[in-house]
Amino acid sequence: MLIVVILLALIVAVALVGAGVAVRSRGRGEELLPPEEGERAGGAVAVEAPPEAEAAVEVEAPEAIEAPPVPEVEVPPRRRFFERLGKARAAFTGALSGLLSRERVTDDSWDELEEALIGADVGVTTTTAVVEDLRRRAKEGKVDTAAQLTEVLKQTLKDRLDRGDRALRTAPADPAMPAVVLVVGVNGTGKTTTIGKMAAAERRNGQKVVVAAADTFRAAAAEQLGTWADRAGAELVRGQEGSDPAAVVFDAIEAARARARDLCIVDTAGRLHTKSNLMEELKKIGRVIDRSAGELTETLLVLDATTGQNGIIQAREFTGAVTLSGVVLTKLDGSAKGGVVLAIEQELGIPVKLVGLGEGIDDLAPFEPDAFVEALFA
Repeated sequence: MLIVVILLALIVAVALVGAGVAVRSRGRGEELLPPEEGERAGGAVAVEAPPEAEAAVEVEAPEAIEAPPVPEVEVPPRRRFFERLGKARAAFTGALSGLLSRERVTDDSWDELEEALIGADVGVTTTTAVVEDLRRRAKEGKVDTAAQLTEVLKQTLKDRLDRGDRALRTAPADPAMPAVVLVVGVNGTGKTTTIGKMAAAERRNGQKVVVAAADTFRAAAAEQLGTWADRAGAELVRGQEGSDPAAVVFDAIEAARARARDLCIVDTAGRLHTKSNLMEELKKIGRVIDRSAGELTETLLVLDATTGQNGIIQAREFTGAVTLSGVVLTKLDGSAKGGVVLAIEQELGIPVKLVGLGEGIDDLAPFEPDAFVEALFA
């Protein structure tokens, strides 16, 4: 009996010593013993809070490391034109297919060339001048094959387009005054979209831009322009629907000057070129700009390239109301035949400064004659 009591006492002592070790281990912050199977099955295991005497260690977050900006990869003009002028290229070379399929240049070749250029929207007057110039060059260079004629034609077109000043002036002579770019054109040419793209491009160049919603007659015109202004990071100045467009322009220029903005781009109504009263309104806007605290640096006409020779008619009407400094040719990536570029410059003497090559905010590019011609014949 005595032996049994001694054995029980030893077992109890061993159990107490083991419990003390476990408690001491937990108090020293060493790894806790895993719970028994019954504890796992019985629900969540309670986690003891650290002693209040121990202050929480504050770990400073690492400094935020900004990722390096992704460099903007500028697409070479020739490649960009080649990629976007697929339809224009097909139409242009399709018109010349009969001529180019011949092995030798004959008298009939010139008639075919003339017909092809007119079909490509070059226009009768410009076509006649181009063919005469080409005949002279062909005679001097002893052109005999269609391949040789193609090269001479390309060079002739490049030479005719390599004239005039294509620089876009968006900076005033006096830094204290904002530059003003007046944008005109008929409905459906992509005028408002062009202004949004232009504003975005100037913002990327470091300019602070204000856009003026001077189209106060078309419903939702200001809202549409405002959407593009937001995308471009520009400020919008608008008036009440039906208000005087010239007054809106004056207020926008004054706001640009007061806020030390660099550029004010003016959106005008998509006025029909047959409406003389709307043309008179354009003249009024021009006079207001002259009297304002801004400097008019560009007056750009937006034309839809797919309208062909009708664009020439529109341009002539607008030249009677304002002095145009350049043309923005939109939708050149669409079904345009391309020859209208040559017609605009030859018949009107107005340089094409910008071209629209898509729907994206970055799809407005400076016109590059060499890249354009190469893309048409590629």
